[in-house]
Amino acid sequence: MPWSTPFDDPIGLRGGRRLRTLQEAADFIVQLPEAEQQEPRWQTAIEMLINAAETGGGWLMFARVGMLRALNAGDRRG
Repeated sequence: MPWSTPFDDPIGLRGGRRLRTLQEAADFIVQLPEAEQQEPRWQTAIEMLINAAETGGGWLMFARVGMLRALNAGDRRG
């Protein structure tokens, strides 16, 4: 599955921006500060994105859920 594969539903970010593809989600993570990238929530999200790109199928849904969970975990931290 190519990195340009879109999610079934885009992932909304604060400010109205949307992550529409696996690549956009991966680029978002890479732009985070290095320390934040190393947090387990983001490591899990990137692992799901890689699995989706390499395997396809249900991994696309897991990648989307992984991104949403990582984003929402950050909101809870305050």
